[in-house]
Amino acid sequence: MFRHLRRGAGFYQNLFKLAFPLILQNLITTSLGFVDTFMVGLLGSSELSAVTAANTPIFLVQVIIFGLLSGQSVLVSQYWGRGDQGAINRCSGVALYFGLSITSLVALTLLLFPQGVMSLVTDNALLVELGAPYVRIVGVSYVFNAVSSVYIGMQRSTENPLMGMVVFAISMLLNTFLNYVFIFGKLGAPALGVTGAALATLLSRMAEFAIVAVYALRDRRVPLQPKLLLRPGTVITRDFFKYASPVLLNESLWGLGVSVLTSIMGHMAISAEILAAHAIMGNIEKFSTVACFGVAGATSVIVGKRIGEGASRDEVYSLGCCLLEVSLLVGLAVAVCLAALLPTVFIPYVFPLFHLEGLSRQIATIMCAILALMMPSKAFDITNITGLLRAGGDARMASVIDLTCQWGIAVPLSFLTALVLNAPVAMVCLAIQSENFCKMPWGIARLRSRKWINSVTRGGGEL
Repeated sequence: MFRHLRRGAGFYQNLFKLAFPLILQNLITTSLGFVDTFMVGLLGSSELSAVTAANTPIFLVQVIIFGLLSGQSVLVSQYWGRGDQGAINRCSGVALYFGLSITSLVALTLLLFPQGVMSLVTDNALLVELGAPYVRIVGVSYVFNAVSSVYIGMQRSTENPLMGMVVFAISMLLNTFLNYVFIFGKLGAPALGVTGAALATLLSRMAEFAIVAVYALRDRRVPLQPKLLLRPGTVITRDFFKYASPVLLNESLWGLGVSVLTSIMGHMAISAEILAAHAIMGNIEKFSTVACFGVAGATSVIVGKRIGEGASRDEVYSLGCCLLEVSLLVGLAVAVCLAALLPTVFIPYVFPLFHLEGLSRQIATIMCAILALMMPSKAFDITNITGLLRAGGDARMASVIDLTCQWGIAVPLSFLTALVLNAPVAMVCLAIQSENFCKMPWGIARLRSRKWINSVTRGGGEL
């Protein structure tokens, strides 16, 4: 075990150069998201639970965008290895058209039927009333975010993750400042409460879009080619959907599964308490996985580029094993940190700060303990599914592993324990995380088969 960690000079320096900006970007985003949660939480537990429920359909949009970027990365990273900037523009054009179509449709649905959408998540009338104005405004913000994310994803897949880190840092800092202004009515603005949080998100996404537009027009590293971007062609469109559609389907159904799990919690007798605990632990889980997703993002670029450069299957396999071993070590380190922080920081300081008391605090404690237990396998799965298998053009099997474990194990077990058996909270929380028990062994089997190593690029004359 860990025998693949011995690499040539400069390997880990390059890994760090790619992973660190992604880790820092996720850390900034998560930190400010935590601040957002804190600000809304100051309004009261009902407002916090309402925003948690309202973010469930928004989470689906985020997941679809993430799936789109993952599919884009499969092709762009390999074409970057070939040095084909025209194909990179074509791939980004397809992603742009698809992202705008999906987010516009979702934004229109949320704008016209906010209460109907909220009612799918929770049957608590107060939460529906509080969350409906929030979801109407936030839905529109993701139209702007889709465009920004596609361009940032293209830069990331061409070994420039620093650009996205800077843009999202500016956007999230602005979001936090505007939250302070509009939630509490500072600097002469009206106190809009939950609606103010949504308005802050919309304005920060618009600013993010403006920054990206200016950067894209000035960049000469991977210059935009409008003719190829706006008319990508049928060949690259077919390739994109061949390799990206499993990723999109995977992320969409996975996001739907997460939303179903949240909805299950929202229909429990203790819905307000468990949703409040879930809101805080959701942010802690995001903190816990920032390094994992950073390694996964770097893995996608490194492996995709080497395949595009024509590396041998044995070399790519050894490289994949090394990066998965790194992710497993990262997961172990995070698990130890969570175990240490739970009794020393979270229970005495963090949970009271967010007004988690009584049953809510007990539920949050259980969720944290289970998260620590699952972190090593979770870290491995994140890198294997979102990084390695997809970069190797094996997105279909990555989707099968991911969705089978979630929909075949976690969703039915959660429904059974929470709504049928009325089982203890610990069993419900364990059921929610139960998909991790099968993903890792299945992923190891696929890794060893070497069937995931595929070139997905075409020569310039074929496009």
